[in-house]
This record gives sequence, C-alpha cells and structure tokens, in this order.
Amino acid sequence: MSWWSADSDENSLGEQYDESDIRVRPNPKANRPRTKTRPDHADAVTGMVTGVDRGRYTVLINEIPVTCSRARELSKNAIVIGDVVNVVGDVTGEPGTLARIVRVDPRQTILRRSADDTDEVERVIVANADQLLIVIAAANPEPRVRLVDRYLVAAFDAGIKPLLVITKCDIHDPTEFLAHFAGLDIPIFRSGTDQVPLEALQQALADHTTVAVGHSGVGKSTLVNVLVPGAHRATGHVNEVTGRGRHTSSSSICFKLETPFGNGWVIDTPGIRSFGLGHVNPENILGSFSDLSSISELCPRGCSHLENAPDCEINISTENSPQDSSLRRRLNSMQRLLLVLSKKHPEK
Repeated sequence: MSWWSADSDENSLGEQYDESDIRVRPNPKANRPRTKTRPDHADAVTGMVTGVDRGRYTVLINEIPVTCSRARELSKNAIVIGDVVNVVGDVTGEPGTLARIVRVDPRQTILRRSADDTDEVERVIVANADQLLIVIAAANPEPRVRLVDRYLVAAFDAGIKPLLVITKCDIHDPTEFLAHFAGLDIPIFRSGTDQVPLEALQQALADHTTVAVGHSGVGKSTLVNVLVPGAHRATGHVNEVTGRGRHTSSSSICFKLETPFGNGWVIDTPGIRSFGLGHVNPENILGSFSDLSSISELCPRGCSHLENAPDCEINISTENSPQDSSLRRRLNSMQRLLLVLSKKHPEK
C-alpha cells in the first residue's frame, strides 16, 4: 500500500520535504552569472605597443618594456605595433610577469595592405606612423617602379608622408630609375654600402614615427641597424639565381631612435614582394596632389583623370606645358598611380 493517500494533508507533506531537497544545477561556464557590465579600469596606465609575437605584446610603459596579453573583450580587435593602449596588472616588466591590454586608443593613421588587389579585407601593418620610409635597391635585386608606386599609393591613402631611400648606389647609378619619381615632392636619399647618409636621415626621422618597408634583400634591416645601433636586426643576402632576397625579419618591431636632432621611432617590417591595394579609394590619391586636385573641381562628374579621360580639365590645363615642367611631371606621376587602381575600380 502506498504511503500517500488522499487523506494526507499539506502539513504531513511539509514535514517530509524542506529547501535542502531542491537541487540547483550550477552554472557550467562560471561560478557566477556573466554580466555585460565591464569594469572601467580607472587604474589603467598608458603605453605604446612596440612588438607583437604569437599573442603576446610588448608595451613600452615609462621606458619599461612590459609583456601583455589582450583582454577577452578585445578578441575581435587587431592590436598592432604603434597602437597606444591602456594596460592593467603587473607593469613592472619583471621576468615572468604578464599584464593585460584592456583598451586601444583611437588611431591617428593606419598603414594597411590587402592580400591582392581584389581582396578588400585590409591587413593593418602599423598604427600611428606619420612617415613611410620606402627602401629600394639600385641593383641586386633590381628596383621595381610599380612596387614603389604601390607603396606611394598606400602612403597617400593613409595620410602618411613618404620618403625614398635607394641603397647600393655604389653598385649601380639609380638616376634613370629615380626619374620616374621626379614629379613627386618626396625626399630622396642615396645610400651606398659604406656611405649611408646618416646625418640627413637622422634629421628627416627625428621627432617622427617612421615605418620602413621594402623588398627582401634591399638592405632595409642593415639601414635600421645603422640608425639604431642596438637594434641587431638580422641581415641576409640576395639569391644569385633568382635575384630575390631571403626573408630575415619575420616580424615587425619598433625601435627608439636617438639622434642629435631629436628622438623618434623607427619600425622595421618584414620584406614583402607584393602590396595589395584592395582597400584603397582612388579619391585619396588625387587629394594628395593638392595643386592638381583644385583643377579637378572643373572636371566632368565621374572623371577618371587618366590620360585618355574625355574633357578632363587637368589634362587640358597641362596640354601646353613643357614635357619637363614640374606640373606635367606631377600629372604623369598621379596618372601612373591612378592607373594602378583603375583595374581594381574600373567604374572610377
């Protein structure tokens, strides 16, 4: 016979059960319910990212390099060299310590590239740089005009001032190559194996954050070692069969530059053989040529400003200009850069 019957009242049931008999399943992910409210990290300190290596970030805080991880809430945000970040935790920089990046300040500039011209997914190289040091060799490997053009497009798109250093001038005269850039108002430095224009470069880089880019084997890391004696960047050689340089720098790193003219930052990047421009808006190129941009206001709507563009006011204005005039050279340079992007944006 069952112990319970219809005659049982509520009091008799209450005597057999109490609150301890209720089983509550624990939160399988944590000991307490998750909340969307995040701490404000009022005690966070500010530093600059100077190195990135396999999920660990070197952040310079009060001249002390601190190893950091990123906070979980930043998992979808790229953190790159040059970023100004807020850090909490142990910021002593002692061996074995690990702090945490909790915020990334808004970036002033972003140098980007894509995998190729059809890929609009950008890859951020560095943040907050204001100068781009394009390093190219006069020979061994042979200089490539189109690659330099792509660097210039990326610099103009990012609002970064470009500078050009041509190395190995003692091996080959770069005058013919440099004629392609005569119409551009950019500083050019000639360098030889034992004749690096150190003082001129120091003056140009002082008080700036400069990112160095270039093809493998052009002497970029060698140049960085001259500018920053303690950098100790690995250097390589050029393959005599393929004419290509061997990758010696596997990651970007930022160095403090100290000169008689002031201090600055130099960011060395791995050598690359291609520079996709899938993210670039051609309008940013025209905006970098302020004298030509003002003339373009009279152009027909949707004008490409290329050499064969109908009724292009820029072409009309320079029609009677001498071939060696500064305005004509600048127009030729701008059209060459726009032509690089015309295949990606045929409608423009």
